[in-house]
Amino acid sequence: MVDLGSSHRTYCRWAILCLITIAMVTLATQPLWSHLQDNPGAATTQDAEETQAPESAESPTTDEDEPSETPADEGSAGHVFALFTLGVGIVIVLGLIIGLKMNAFIALITAAMVVSLMAPGPWSGKIGRVASAFGSSAGGIGIVIAMAAVIGKCMLDSGAADRVVRSFLGWLGEKRAPLALMGSGFVLAVPVFFDTVFYLLVPLARSLFRKTNKDYLKYVLAIGAGGAITHTLVPPTPGPLLMASNLGIDVGVMILIGAAVAAPAALAGLLCASVMNRMMPVPMRQVGSEPEPEPLPDDQLPSLFMSLLPVILPVVLIGANTVMTQIADSRHAALLTTDQVTDWTAFQAAIVDQENQSDPSPGGRIMQELEGVTGNDADAARRTAELIRRPEPLSEEEQAEVVDGLNRFVLGSKQFYQEEAFVGYLLPGSAKGLLSANRVRMKLADVERMNRLLIETVYNQDAELIKPHVWETGARKAANWSALFGNANLALLLSAVIAMGVLVKQRGLSWRELGTSVEVSLMSGGLIILITAAGGAFGGMLNAANVGEAIKAMFDVADGASGAGLTMLTLGFVIALVLKIAQGSSTVAMITGSAMLAGIAQPDTLGFHPVYLATAIGGGSLVGSWMNDSGFWIFAKMSGLTEVEALKSWTIMLVILGLVSFGVSVLLAIVLPNPLSWLGA
Repeated sequence: MVDLGSSHRTYCRWAILCLITIAMVTLATQPLWSHLQDNPGAATTQDAEETQAPESAESPTTDEDEPSETPADEGSAGHVFALFTLGVGIVIVLGLIIGLKMNAFIALITAAMVVSLMAPGPWSGKIGRVASAFGSSAGGIGIVIAMAAVIGKCMLDSGAADRVVRSFLGWLGEKRAPLALMGSGFVLAVPVFFDTVFYLLVPLARSLFRKTNKDYLKYVLAIGAGGAITHTLVPPTPGPLLMASNLGIDVGVMILIGAAVAAPAALAGLLCASVMNRMMPVPMRQVGSEPEPEPLPDDQLPSLFMSLLPVILPVVLIGANTVMTQIADSRHAALLTTDQVTDWTAFQAAIVDQENQSDPSPGGRIMQELEGVTGNDADAARRTAELIRRPEPLSEEEQAEVVDGLNRFVLGSKQFYQEEAFVGYLLPGSAKGLLSANRVRMKLADVERMNRLLIETVYNQDAELIKPHVWETGARKAANWSALFGNANLALLLSAVIAMGVLVKQRGLSWRELGTSVEVSLMSGGLIILITAAGGAFGGMLNAANVGEAIKAMFDVADGASGAGLTMLTLGFVIALVLKIAQGSSTVAMITGSAMLAGIAQPDTLGFHPVYLATAIGGGSLVGSWMNDSGFWIFAKMSGLTEVEALKSWTIMLVILGLVSFGVSVLLAIVLPNPLSWLGA
């Protein structure tokens, strides 16, 4: 590596400090920008806080008297300032990590605070919302990461990880040892951090070389391929876990699709390892001065079932919850049926009477939603509105048309609720709970339930015009139970208990010794939790700064526009790639990349499930592993390779892994846009 010298490093650090100073000066000039930060997209972006809703509701009236060009100009300038805010945040993250060698936690939480100060909102709450976002992120991923750290440590100490590897080698044989090593890394990197997996498996690669006297590079690259790919794509490792949180992806779906994308990428990595091994055979060199430990005999290892159970159990529980929930959601229990309207004439009259009022009303909102539909569905929506206004009794076919239109364009609308339209109505607690949630991330079934509750409240106030729907169906009750045991926190806790039990049984530890072992694992997991939660806070503040809407406007991405989704996949891949090359950490690249695109990661915008955006970002975070990446040095030093050899092998293989992950993500997004469509969702 080139030594820049202390003076050059000092200049670099002063440059970084100057950039940070510029960012702080920008804060002082923020009032000059305040008229540019009206958030023109707030009417369609419910990520903004609920307290901002009245402001966004009033903005159309203040714009009516202005020239038509003014709102567009202000919106454009507001997007520019949002992108400038994003740039400041990225400069702070990269500057502190690269220039000042700060820990990623300090860099991310500092960037979150600066971005929050630059984002719209009252000054009194700008730091408090960073802490709230940090706490929310930690609450979502903290227990899972801590339990995964315990599971990994216990699997290593008990010999369970060793049993998994030996079983792979036993099944596949010595001739397929690279596949066995890759498979072992692939499985073990799900609950165990990558560096630990590599430490565990490299001695096996060295032992195999002593037996075969060939293919050493192939063995170590196979381990790296299996471990690196699941580390970046399959929860509960921190990067994929927070990407799922940032992009509103169910953890079970992230595990399923992450593994589906990772598998062909890992095989491509294995093929790359074979080619590299033939092109540049690398001898096995002595690593360190200590003799390598002798492996434990088989009779001192736990059974394969008990070794794999801590890995398989959470996957089964979380996966079952995902399946059961999707089955219940696919029933669409909140949708309206013709027989649930008890008096069609009175129902129509109530909507029309409210529409004719001068003040905002539920009936007015229904008709606005119907008449605001554009595109291919515009005629059907207008037809529904015409039928509702018709004074003559409707035929059964016409009633069915109205019900279909209300279900499609009103019950399924995330923008239906406006607070001023429902003033004076006593909403049930279940409706209030749904209204307080993030409607941008809300599932369709929950949106339908929320709007159905609103309509029932309004039109059953004086007389029951609509029969209450039954939400707690048999499928929903089953899903509720699966949600208990399939919650990632409980699933990982149960697995940790099993892993600790196996450790105690195999090594005969006392409670005090077990506690010490668990404490060591939690100490390693604690820093990861801090970094990951700080990344979540940074993402939350980028969202508050309307960065998602600005990126959407910059790339002219309209909901459902042809090619918009593929543009976002490519953008996510490139952003993660650049961040990875710049600062070296795949986890930071995934956290920052997903945070930047979180505001536009909705199926309506992308045209497919946002999980594919997560896997594309994960693929990009693999590309560009070099001297600033701890994984590069772990691979080089533990394998006994020189820096040049590692650049020619490890770095190139990770480029292949990233490109294949991206390619598979694009292919699945085109072929299977809804990965749960087989469940009727």
